[in-house]
Amino acid sequence: MIQPGDLLLHYRLIELIGQGGGGVVWRALDTRLNREVAVKLLADQIAASPEGLSRLEQEARALAALNHPNIVTVYAVEEAENQHFLAMELVRGRTLDALIPEKGLPLERFLDLAVPMADALAAAHDRGVVHRDLKPRNVIVMADGRPKILDFGIAEVRVPVSRPVGGDTMTIAGPGFVEGTLPYMSPEQAQGRPVDRSSDVFSFGVMLYEMTTGGRPFGGDTTTELLASILKDEPEPPSARRPELPPELDRILENCLAKNPKDRFASTLELRNELASLRMLDETTARASDASVAVLPFVDLSREKDQEYFCEGIAAEIIGALTRVAGIRLASRTSSFRFRGTALDSREIARRLRVRALLEGSVRKAGDRLRVTAELVDGASGFALWSETFDRKFADIFAIQEEIARSIADALNVSLSRSEHEALGQPSTSDVRAYDQYLRGRKYYYQYRRRGVEMALEMFQRAIELDPSYARAWAGVADCYCFFYLYVARVPENIQRAEAASRKAIELDPDLAEAQASWGVAMSVASRNDEAVAAFEKALRLDPGLFEARYFYARHSFASGDSPKAARLYEAAEALRPEDYQSPTLVAQIYDDLGQPEMATAARRRGLRKAEEILRLHPDDTRARYMGANALLILGDREKGLEWARAAIAQEPDEPMVLYNVGCIFSVAGETEMAINVLERAVDRGLTQRGWFEHDSNLDPLRGHPSFQALLKLL
Repeated sequence: MIQPGDLLLHYRLIELIGQGGGGVVWRALDTRLNREVAVKLLADQIAASPEGLSRLEQEARALAALNHPNIVTVYAVEEAENQHFLAMELVRGRTLDALIPEKGLPLERFLDLAVPMADALAAAHDRGVVHRDLKPRNVIVMADGRPKILDFGIAEVRVPVSRPVGGDTMTIAGPGFVEGTLPYMSPEQAQGRPVDRSSDVFSFGVMLYEMTTGGRPFGGDTTTELLASILKDEPEPPSARRPELPPELDRILENCLAKNPKDRFASTLELRNELASLRMLDETTARASDASVAVLPFVDLSREKDQEYFCEGIAAEIIGALTRVAGIRLASRTSSFRFRGTALDSREIARRLRVRALLEGSVRKAGDRLRVTAELVDGASGFALWSETFDRKFADIFAIQEEIARSIADALNVSLSRSEHEALGQPSTSDVRAYDQYLRGRKYYYQYRRRGVEMALEMFQRAIELDPSYARAWAGVADCYCFFYLYVARVPENIQRAEAASRKAIELDPDLAEAQASWGVAMSVASRNDEAVAAFEKALRLDPGLFEARYFYARHSFASGDSPKAARLYEAAEALRPEDYQSPTLVAQIYDDLGQPEMATAARRRGLRKAEEILRLHPDDTRARYMGANALLILGDREKGLEWARAAIAQEPDEPMVLYNVGCIFSVAGETEMAINVLERAVDRGLTQRGWFEHDSNLDPLRGHPSFQALLKLL
């Protein structure tokens, strides 16, 4: 009989602090390291299974390497005195099940717990570790409010099916035993079928449902009834129990609790990003306040239909101006812009964004004349709260944006302070021509090809000539020179110019997130890893919704060999810009590398769908063409994939990025000589990104080829 004071190896037991089906837990002193730990003595059912112990050791090693702040760290799997036990981090706090009120947690508190738990689960899944027994009792909430998930892969027990259903009853299904806690089991787990990450997503969804409503989504008075409910019932939406909950949460939990694993989130990281968006999109209030608004992208009514960049710019500037008004709750650009071109009624959009009002508008530009129409629509009735048409000179655009912002405040009965009045009159540049050049430059830059970036650089430089204090334009210049250094000419002048321009941007505006992101790219290109990471992290602190920071941070992480981190950042970037095809196609390859084919396939399909949408509108978008070609090939459409790849080269036969990516496609297709040929052409035309050649798994089929080895020596 184990007693306080007993010594197991170098662990002296102090007091019993918990017990359950998986074993008992003691507070103990690690006499070797002189620190307190938790020692979990494993239940006989677990300890008697060599296969189970082997798996525990494997997962303990994976979790120890993970060292996530929201996962209780497993130090070791040990054996002494015929006892198998785990040495773990000692965490003090209360279990989550004891903290959930009868009607659920407030939404803000729910997100404070749900987002880090989802992040922890995503990190564990990246390591190939599946929990199998997620439930509120396996989460400790510490005194500072941070959650810690317990028992990854170790909370296993087997009991007869005839036991009545209780709060934590275990069950089996069919002739074999299964692991887990029945009320939180996925359908496949309850039926004794193999489980993977998607099963954890289901169980986590049950937890999230309970956290928001105070009750579980599936019920029954007996094991049989509960099992039938899990397999057949569709739970009512959380908002049916708590009408103040956002509809977006209903959609998230509906996805988690899908009966078919293929209908759930493709990755736990995707789920994490969806939860984070509830906070990031400023939707944490229970009801839309009287002073809440969303600004939709303005519609281009110009004859040439070439002002999309300008329409987006106007909306973005109005959003930026309104963020300076403390009395207005504003839906972020990310949440608003996803409704671009939608057929949804204004009232439905307002309901989904949980705002009182929507700003809609249009732009017609002809020569130096500008007609801007703006209308503030009441989200409940659909009637206009305010509307105005501005027929002005193009040079008056800043005044128009300021007037629209002030009119919104007036219509929402928000009084502006003196400092807010002054802030609304301070645009990012004093020169409208510089502003126009900057917006055009960004549009060209995101073509991510030499010709487009050359055009972007020219426009950013024009903007600086017009306004030398325009920090955003300096950041754009830095980004262009980084591109040239990586993909055109690896000469010291390019990196020097990139550093100088990004440094200038920071000097002009130290709190500009775009400037910090540009410095991060410059440091990444210069192989100054610590400085790059610090800059990207600062950019994200300044603006968590900045796509560029997450996207380029992801590229840096991949080139540095940190694939799991790159995957998380790419997924976050896609959440910020849902129309972007690059992030999902790039993260798909990483998931392949990490041994997560289901997530890779889902991401690749998303990327291909988005690339096809772009190509329908812009058939000459070469980057969409070759990234879509990669997805087509790996998804099994070899003929169409190679057709798209050849079309990309035909469009831009001398573009290094096109050649490199098509080389990857030929490599995956087994066309070795063609792959080597186009890769040599890419290097010959200036591509010298060695990190991609070294870490890109698409090139694995070529690594033993003498010509590829010779190519590496040139980089």
